[in-house]
Amino acid sequence: MIQHKKSENKIQYDSANVHDFLADAKPVIPSGPVTNIVVFTPKQRAMIDNLFTTLEPTDKPRCDKIRERIRHLESLVESISNFPSLLERHELTADFRTPQSLIKSLIENHDEGDQALHLPSMATLGKGFVIAKIHTFSSLTKLAKRTPILNNVANDFQNETVSMMFMLLAEDVFLDLIRDTEMPLEARTKLCHSLLLLWEHRNDQTMNEIAPVLQAVWIARRKLAPAFGTMMGTSELLLMSIQMDNVWIKFIKERLGNQEVSQAMEEFLFGISFEQIQTLRNILKNKGISAIGRDEVSKFLGESVMIDANLDYRDFYTMYTIRRDNARTRSRMHLEGPRKTLEDYFMQFALEQNREKQQNVIATN
Repeated sequence: MIQHKKSENKIQYDSANVHDFLADAKPVIPSGPVTNIVVFTPKQRAMIDNLFTTLEPTDKPRCDKIRERIRHLESLVESISNFPSLLERHELTADFRTPQSLIKSLIENHDEGDQALHLPSMATLGKGFVIAKIHTFSSLTKLAKRTPILNNVANDFQNETVSMMFMLLAEDVFLDLIRDTEMPLEARTKLCHSLLLLWEHRNDQTMNEIAPVLQAVWIARRKLAPAFGTMMGTSELLLMSIQMDNVWIKFIKERLGNQEVSQAMEEFLFGISFEQIQTLRNILKNKGISAIGRDEVSKFLGESVMIDANLDYRDFYTMYTIRRDNARTRSRMHLEGPRKTLEDYFMQFALEQNREKQQNVIATN
């Protein structure tokens, strides 16, 4: 989806196939001022327009504040669009850059630590835009919840906020998988293509399909009360899988037999690290205790741990990043335990399933 800026307050949307931008690395020829970043999807724009229609008759000052925030987001995107596109060949200050050279750099970079300075400016700036947009929709969610005439759209704004959070998560997952040298080079290259598109447009069709599944899994996990006794979580896992997406069920059936995937699932279910799970298992075994409550976990471990979280998107992302950082440390230090998060394993599986479907379609045509 490309947005052509027509005036200060109006955005017109034209349809476009994002995959065309990568074909033979041909440059995109703009027609007038243009930005490839999706400021608001048609659905999001319709939600905001509906909010204005409902709220403005009774609270015009509030609507003016919202419009001001939207103009700030659009101005931010306009500034970001002045940086070189990631899908075209550009002569930079001291070198040339093409999509192919950027992909090569992503695949060959195996350095540990924070990679922020190795990423293109447009990727870093675009991430800031997504965070600002998430905060905006989070504020609109709070406004809708406390304004009676907007209560019926509160869940819609909350769901959009969570979906955008998954875009941040997807960026981390893509980078982790691209650096996984155990994955086939072809698969890692395709992930690079997806990452470039995500950076260029701040929208990703694959993630739009996966995000609802991860969100449903998170909600199901919130409703469960894992028994901190056997620490197996088998019954919880079965409950979580009931009525889930077919891809998730297939993932459970085909991958849970892998020890690291199983360990990553336990981290996700119990909300504590692999190391803490092992420690707690030994403590309970030595003390002859069959089960404890969630509120007792910190006491037994001798440290404060966040084993639970509400449906706030910030809690989800925080707990994900803790598991992500732990997994990266194990990989770097060659330690026992999962070296990817559950989200990594599931997204890798889902992407493989998508590739198989595409190959089957090609084979039958």
